[in-house]
Amino acid sequence: MNIDELNHLSQPEFVEKVGWVFENSPWVAERAWAHGPFASLDALHAAMVAEVEHATPDEQLGLLRAHPDLGARARMSSASVSEQSGAGLDNLTPEEYAELTRLNMGYREEFGFPFLIAVKGCTKDDILRSLRKRVAGAREEEFRTALEQVFRIARFRLES
Repeated sequence: MNIDELNHLSQPEFVEKVGWVFENSPWVAERAWAHGPFASLDALHAAMVAEVEHATPDEQLGLLRAHPDLGARARMSSASVSEQSGAGLDNLTPEEYAELTRLNMGYREEFGFPFLIAVKGCTKDDILRSLRKRVAGAREEEFRTALEQVFRIARFRLES
């Protein structure tokens, strides 16, 4: 669906078409709709990002928590399944899977939300390397980094 077609949708239709872009968080599309019509995909993405930026910290945390752990084998949206398999996370060795699971658990315990990275263009080695590094970060910095990654994921999804 192109931007002109999106601009002519009612709010419920708009949410149905792009509400999935921010993982299990249709509220982003519901709020962004009011900023239309959108001149471009960039403008739509910017409106959606602005809604997340202006959301409460609890809403932002809920958005982060709506994402699955990387390499999880259950409870993933079809978009997440496709993105993760494209990065090779569906083809981990038992050792890699064990490390990813251990690091994911440690990250979630430390920060209160899953490790998030836009996996498009990444290999499983890139992802593991980033997770090893970021698990040692400061919470405020990781919260911001996670949001930025969610924004990248949303952009990739809008382009698909």
